[in-house]
Amino acid sequence: MRYQFVDCRWQLGHLERGRELYLEGHIPGASFLDVERQLSAPPAGANGGRHPLPPAADFARAAGAAGIGPGVFVVAYDQGMTGGAARLWWLLRHFGHDDAAVLAGGLAAWAGPLRSGEEGIEAAKFVPRPRDDDTVTAEELEASIAAGRLVLLDARAPERYRGDVEPIDPVAGHIPGARNLPYVEVSVPDDLAGTEDEVVVYCGSGITACVDVLALERAGVSAKLYPGSWSEWSSRGLPVEHG
Repeated sequence: MRYQFVDCRWQLGHLERGRELYLEGHIPGASFLDVERQLSAPPAGANGGRHPLPPAADFARAAGAAGIGPGVFVVAYDQGMTGGAARLWWLLRHFGHDDAAVLAGGLAAWAGPLRSGEEGIEAAKFVPRPRDDDTVTAEELEASIAAGRLVLLDARAPERYRGDVEPIDPVAGHIPGARNLPYVEVSVPDDLAGTEDEVVVYCGSGITACVDVLALERAGVSAKLYPGSWSEWSSRGLPVEHG
């Protein structure tokens, strides 16, 4: 099996920053995948949020160009659990490629040399096999909330979860019934271990929620992603809680 490092660094609101960081210095042999352009579809507002999932064909094309295909174990990294690497890990699983991991601590944890500039990446053939059991839609989420058999986790910062501030989306607050599990320092609660309820994670737009999904997976808890997240929910005028 061949290893392929993939640089997924990004900065919200600064579209070019990820590639700039990659060109300044990256793990030798690493390819680059852009959160905004390759790990997401264009923004869709009330019909998908700020970072919708990319179509299967688009993701397959990007992954193949990044050297990802059969027999390749992917090691994704970013600035240190800022969402990009976990998003790639999640998308690879979603599209049927389970041979993937995230470099704990991000690039700062790399003890070897760095290389600047572009890399000559050998393209691979990525064949997507999308899963249908790892996401929920807004409508499905509403139904699960009404049924009461749901653990809903909000990965945003506590002040955004409470609705004290909202620097990005049109409405402040959180989805009714959600608990706060900030992605910055994820500590999986003991009461989630062995739960038989459905576990769903969301954030602002479906990127940093993948950090929570990864942490839950490591703790033995299977969780689904609400890709549209708060950016979609708040744009639809759906129920909101504060505090």
